[in-house]
Amino acid sequence: MPQPDIAFWLVAAFSVVFAGISKGGFGSGAAFAAASILSIVIPPGQALGLMLPLLMLVDLVTLRPYWRGWSWPDARLLILGAVPGVALGAALYRVANDDLLRLLIGVISLTFVAWQLARQQGWLALSRRAVPMWGGALAGVTAGFTSFISHAGGPPAAVWLLSRRLDKTRFQATTVLVFWAINIMKFVPYAFLGIFTQQTFLLDLALAPFALVGAWLGVLAHRRVPERVFFAITYVLLSLTGLKLIYEALV
Repeated sequence: MPQPDIAFWLVAAFSVVFAGISKGGFGSGAAFAAASILSIVIPPGQALGLMLPLLMLVDLVTLRPYWRGWSWPDARLLILGAVPGVALGAALYRVANDDLLRLLIGVISLTFVAWQLARQQGWLALSRRAVPMWGGALAGVTAGFTSFISHAGGPPAAVWLLSRRLDKTRFQATTVLVFWAINIMKFVPYAFLGIFTQQTFLLDLALAPFALVGAWLGVLAHRRVPERVFFAITYVLLSLTGLKLIYEALV
């Protein structure tokens, strides 16, 4: 990793606070924007490694308020499905270079924005009828894979959970539990693949307070900031970041 400079610290602090706000106040769906933004100033693999312990810290903080509020059968299906997804992500990471990772993260960022806008405009209607169990397993595989390579497993998991007709609190609690488990799964292969280093560990210690502040701000923002405003900002950030990463990967 290059020697951290002022630009790194400014971008990193903003990214980590943003991830904390997203997880603490608006669910985990947009938290992966932090890794996308960080990939602009450091190599994408290092951005993923730097963010994972911080996301796990926020997971730990936000898990308690939703303790046992989840739908265990749905969470179990997604978690079990995520195991081969994480393995596939690890296999791809072993052969991917930085440009391929930038391209994948950029494409996933733009796909996330397109998916969310299509839902809001009514162009994409997610079924709320019963979905076969294999659909949940497939959602888990996809969530594990996209989470491993970009921390962006939210949309595949949401597709399954929305079809299960869960109430808002049970949906959120199940999401928190699923990604707490997936992030733990990712930790071991991240370590074996050398994504964590002594330098990223020291940087995580320095950035941990920003993650906690972000989670605290997220709780406040949940009550005071309209969800539409927060996600509008997220979509702009992800669109600009995704386009830049794709451009850097292809040029």
